[in-house]
Amino acid sequence: MDLAELQTLMDDLYGEADTARGVPATVAWLCEELGELAQAVRKGTREQQVHEFGDVLAWLASLANQMGITLDEAMQRYVENPP
Repeated sequence: MDLAELQTLMDDLYGEADTARGVPATVAWLCEELGELAQAVRKGTREQQVHEFGDVLAWLASLANQMGITLDEAMQRYVENPP
């Protein structure tokens, strides 16, 4: 799955609920998922780590959708002029 497909999937599955939740709540959920990923990286099994990576990607895609930003657009600077 590529980044555009991820964003389409998240919009199809959760777009209406994500829009109703709004950006501030989505940012809060993303932060929570990042914390869970950090914990899984430190002490979790590979299965838990894979699960949490998926959650972080899903919430990031949701946030990008709400902001009208594509993840491809966000990553383009790494193609053109990496920091």
